[in-house]
Parts: sequence; structure tokens; C-alpha cells
Amino acid sequence: MPSLSSPSASSSPSPTSALPAAPLPLSGDAVVTALRAAGCVFAEDEARLILTAAGTPDELAAMVDRRVTGLPLELVLGWAEFRGLRIAVEPGVFVPRRRTEFLVEQALAHARDASLVVDLCCGSGAVGAALAAALGPVELHAADIDPAAVCCARRNVGPFGGRVHTGDLFEALPGTLRGRVGILAANVPYVPTGEVGLLPAEARDHEPHVALDGGPDGLDVLRRVAAEAPRWLAPGGCLLIETSERQAPTALAAFTRSGLASRLIISDELYANVVVGLNQADQWADR
Repeated sequence: MPSLSSPSASSSPSPTSALPAAPLPLSGDAVVTALRAAGCVFAEDEARLILTAAGTPDELAAMVDRRVTGLPLELVLGWAEFRGLRIAVEPGVFVPRRRTEFLVEQALAHARDASLVVDLCCGSGAVGAALAAALGPVELHAADIDPAAVCCARRNVGPFGGRVHTGDLFEALPGTLRGRVGILAANVPYVPTGEVGLLPAEARDHEPHVALDGGPDGLDVLRRVAAEAPRWLAPGGCLLIETSERQAPTALAAFTRSGLASRLIISDELYANVVVGLNQADQWADR
């Protein structure tokens, strides 16, 4: 690949110059061209974001280089947009997807009066931050098994007074939360182990496998969360988990076995499938 920096205007340095001429700054058109050549479908939109974020010509060239070599745009920028929030993301942390905004929407639709929110398998903490932003003052807890995710999530939920815990699912949470959780959002890994290698390179090569690999059928973590959730939910509280269309029937069955009144809600626009389980069977009549 040719250099992203423009060549010097003169091939022969001036005899009075002790240093080589500085590279000319990249133009907007050059950034678009480089991104398009690398296969970026939305090259113009990405170029605009990168040009806005770069503070100097050298920083711009470095950001474009990182993007064209395959680093996800969000990691190049250092943030991802999620429900109108700018969520900080760092290398080695799962990048929040737009389809997961549908999970947040369903949480708000089913438990708008929740006063205690838990974001399990929180990654960057985007779901917890978005719920807190929409609900107003709430008690917010987030948890993840990955220390890198915990560190990143603290940056995002801290402004909302959220606390982030390190550990394996419910083991990470304070015992005082049992029976009090109004919204339990768990964006668990749900890619079957044998399909992780088939993911786009941006996910496969740059995101932690612990945030992607859900076991042989992709539902190992979902089953564990569903089985234990009723002990943590308040009366009328809800559990929400994103899954795939293919996995939805099995996911629903796991919710039902745990005693939750469950349903699948689909967004065709976002290609999102969210299983919602309420802690009281008669609650659906009021929704």
C-alpha cells in the first residue's frame, strides 16, 4: 500500500535544510480514497469522523493507517455512539452494537419505574449508561469477568453514579442486590464456539473472545443467567437478553424453565432479537 502521507514537493532537499521536508497533510478526499480502497463501505462518513477527531496532520495519518489495517472505527476514534451517548471504548473491549439499542428500548418499555439496574456482561457499560441516562437517578451496577472491560465501563457509568464489579456473572454482584433488581440487562456472548472464526475480522481479531464465544450452541452463558435471575429480580422486575433468531426458541425455553414469564420481541429494522422475562406471570397483562 502506498504511503498515506503526501510526498515532499521537492525530490532534492535544499542545501540549507538539515531536516527532510515535513509531509503534506492528508486532504479529505485522500482520506476517503484510502478508506474506500481498504473496503470501508461508509468511507465518506468514516472520513468525516476521523477528520474531526484528529488534532494534527500526524495524528490524522496515524488514525487512517490504523483504520485501513483493520482496526474497528470505534477503536480508532476511542468512542462509539450508543443511544445518543458517546461511549468510551478501548482496545480489547467489546464495541457496543446499534442493534443492542433495541434491548435498552425494551427494558424501558417494560420497567420504566425501575430504581435499581444491573448491566451484566457489561463490556463498555454502554447498556447501563444508556438506561441510567433515560431513567434518571437510579442505583446502577455493572459487572464483567474481563478486567479491561471493567476499567472501560467505569469511565462510562461513573458519570451516572454507577458501580462496576469484576467477576463471573452474579458472583461479582453485592449480595444486597438479591430480590431488588428492577432491570437486569445481560448482553451475553451468544456466538457458537465453532462460528467465532467466521465472524468479520473486526470482531474476530480485535474483540475479546470471552465477549463473543457462547459455547457449543452459543447459549451456555444465557442459560446460567436465566437460571439464577429470579433470585435477583424484584417482584415485576425483568431480565432482558439479546440472542439470534435461530437461537430464540431455545433461549425462550431457558427463561420459561427458570419460572419467568417470557416473550421474544423482534426488531426487523435492527435485526435484533430480545428475550424478555418478567418475574411475575401476571405482569404481561399490564404491558
